[in-house]
Amino acid sequence: MSTVGAGVPVHVTTTLGDAPRTVVPRPYVRPHDEEKWRPGVRRGDAPEAGTHGPSDPRRVRAVAYGTTMAFAQPLPRSLSPSRLGDFQTCPRRYQHASVERIPQPASYATVKGRVAHYVFEQLFGLDAPARNVQAAQGFVEDALAHVVTPEVVDEIGLDDELRARLLAETADIVERYFTMEDPRTIASEGVELRLGVTVDGTPLFGILDRLDREDDGALVIVDYKTGSLPNRNFDSQTFANAELYAVLCEEKLGERPRRIRLLYVSQGETIERPVSEVVIRARASAAATAWDRIKRYYDEGDFPATPSKNACRFCSFQDLCRSQGVAVPPRSSVG
Repeated sequence: MSTVGAGVPVHVTTTLGDAPRTVVPRPYVRPHDEEKWRPGVRRGDAPEAGTHGPSDPRRVRAVAYGTTMAFAQPLPRSLSPSRLGDFQTCPRRYQHASVERIPQPASYATVKGRVAHYVFEQLFGLDAPARNVQAAQGFVEDALAHVVTPEVVDEIGLDDELRARLLAETADIVERYFTMEDPRTIASEGVELRLGVTVDGTPLFGILDRLDREDDGALVIVDYKTGSLPNRNFDSQTFANAELYAVLCEEKLGERPRRIRLLYVSQGETIERPVSEVVIRARASAAATAWDRIKRYYDEGDFPATPSKNACRFCSFQDLCRSQGVAVPPRSSVG
């Protein structure tokens, strides 16, 4: 079986590069380095993680803000779009999440997103004629079994009432998705496609929800979104991750996607944006600049914090930063 990126088997149907491969339903597990948490694995654990006991050098250390330190953890091997976003928002967040790999608690919203993504992944593992709403609904319970671990249950307080809500909202997402597109007519080149490349000395890695081949031969990046619709005045930010995926596709596959399609499956709305040479070059350049700074901060032993209302609002490291003397805005202002 062919592999891409970090050596993980690629379960996709594709005619790009080597021989066609077949989608195989599998547990929904993303690489540790690239996501804030994953089901079945204690979030924040490095691949070689042990007990995190008192003598473990990877234990979280509360150090004074501005104090340099030598990191016991290795520098991550690659930079993903989500981690790039962390770094650009606040380098200290990147330090805690990607270098120190401090566990971050699950939330109801992230759990619902993972459940929905699992359902769509399994749906596209079926032969095209079998991709109907009944089949998709049949994957919902299985999705909960894979995503909702005992740890997640504790972290989001999943009782019977919340579980019923999660099932109902996921079922609504599935029903709404089928009003947006007919999966039986879609020719997908890759599902949960892992791509790893080096661009201008910067190792990049990303996981595409879907890479479609349209009737006119164009490649289209498809990304599922389970949140609310974005403000269209901020499209540059909304499409930032997917535009870096376009860089990955062009470098790895030798073909530039023509469009990016974001499916807001909770809202039943789709927004698209064409892929341009100028934009993807800018995204690649920004990633290279960030990677150079990441390496420098790592060597210096200090990723500076850049606290602000927007940066800190949804950050799970607020208490840790406060303990280190970072001027995190008051809770009343960051939510």
